[in-house]
Amino acid sequence: MSVRELLFGTGRDWLSHTLSTAEHASSEKVVVLDDGTGVQRQDTGLLYLEPPASRSNPNNESLIVSAGIHGNETAPIEVLNHLLNELLDGQWHLACPVLLILGNPPAMDTGVRFTDVNLNRLFGGAHRKPEYHGLPEAERARVLERACDAFSARHSTNLCHYDLHTAIRPSLREKFALYPFVDGRDVPQGQVDFLLEAEVNTLLLQHREGTTFSSFSSTALGAESFTVELGKALPFGQNDLTRFSGVSNALRRRMKGEAPPKQDGASQQMTIFKVVHEILNTGDSFRFHVPDDVPNFTMYDPGTVIWEDDGTCYRVGDSPEGIIFPNRNVPVNQRVGLMIRPCN
Repeated sequence: MSVRELLFGTGRDWLSHTLSTAEHASSEKVVVLDDGTGVQRQDTGLLYLEPPASRSNPNNESLIVSAGIHGNETAPIEVLNHLLNELLDGQWHLACPVLLILGNPPAMDTGVRFTDVNLNRLFGGAHRKPEYHGLPEAERARVLERACDAFSARHSTNLCHYDLHTAIRPSLREKFALYPFVDGRDVPQGQVDFLLEAEVNTLLLQHREGTTFSSFSSTALGAESFTVELGKALPFGQNDLTRFSGVSNALRRRMKGEAPPKQDGASQQMTIFKVVHEILNTGDSFRFHVPDDVPNFTMYDPGTVIWEDDGTCYRVGDSPEGIIFPNRNVPVNQRVGLMIRPCN
């Protein structure tokens, strides 16, 4: 019996097993690959990978890689599943501990962003709020936090977390990353180089702590964490995975413990933005003046009115500002969008 069959059942791989068990927890299962690598299925959509103790971890790091926090963002899910299949088939050897996560299996199974509430607003303990009591996504956030806590307790040195997404909305910059706010922290150059290796050439510095998955791992675990947006959201089977070869190759290289590629003077540089304003739905009088079909990173001239209500009017400041993640259809007090300004 193959390793895949032992872990996931006849004719299944990690993705198909996750979809088939989307509505309930999976029992723990452990197998050891021929090269001594341990693979532990901790729960539905949760896999812990550990190389044998005798194997060198040249970069002395540990990785959390997640996808599917929004169930209809399928390309990163397929990327992780493909990388895992390569590992299980013996095509390469794992050098560092890895926690692989498919975040929201029920939403993945039905092809929706979320079933009851946006999972990526429930981390950092937000899932404990009374309004989320009893919701499956609140329980899933708790499960994922607990799994990451346990992984971090074993592997806290040079811990990195990459939470992979795609977007429903078009973007003038197809691939970009968000760096969660931690007071006094700067982006390490090695992380910038990794993002460029993954063909992500735009970085957004967030301005305050949030309730996203990457914000949780940054603040609670001390990880170098990023939310990574990789392009357009499409249904399973419709993704051209060659468009994601950059992130796939970069993650494989990291998992194998290989040295980063050499940088040359002609290498593409990172464009960095910072958040200057967070737009919140303030209630019945809230009016949002950004069209529904505007792409991410659309820039607005100074003085442009972006939103207003009966007591406030937000205008672009003295230099142009862009918008990302505009979405007027959110509950009161939730984020409608972010206004950003280039740093370089």
